[in-house]
Amino acid sequence: MADNARAKRLADLIREVVAQKLQRGIKDPRLGSHVTITDTRVTGDLREATVFYTVYGDDEERQEAAAGLESAKGILRSAVGQAAGVKFTPTLTFVADALPDTAKTIEDLLHRARASDEAVREASAGARYAGEADPYRKPGEDEAAEPSAETDGDAKE
Repeated sequence: MADNARAKRLADLIREVVAQKLQRGIKDPRLGSHVTITDTRVTGDLREATVFYTVYGDDEERQEAAAGLESAKGILRSAVGQAAGVKFTPTLTFVADALPDTAKTIEDLLHRARASDEAVREASAGARYAGEADPYRKPGEDEAAEPSAETDGDAKE
């Protein structure tokens, strides 16, 4: 079992090699400049690597990029093997990164929260308190207005 530091170094190397090869070495039109490698993870035994990528574009371009990456998997694995110099070159699995979709969802939620806050702010602009401005009694006030306990007792008899 390899240590985590070695797996991290190999993951970083794979990310760099795959990104450079996609940018300069592969002439597939489906893998244009709109494919970005975001992260790479390697298993503890250094046998499998998962490469996360994003595609700038619509769903059709994402599907084309996924097909292009699957067809270029052998070339990319060979480039990783040459650069890494390990006994066994890890198999590459390409996974579309959900980061842009998650970021868009968060942005939509923040926009909705801002709109809701603005609606509450507008509704409360001319609002007043339901009671008096200071609803608490203070010592020494209103003693004359309240009957004392002694007079209440006398009145009942």
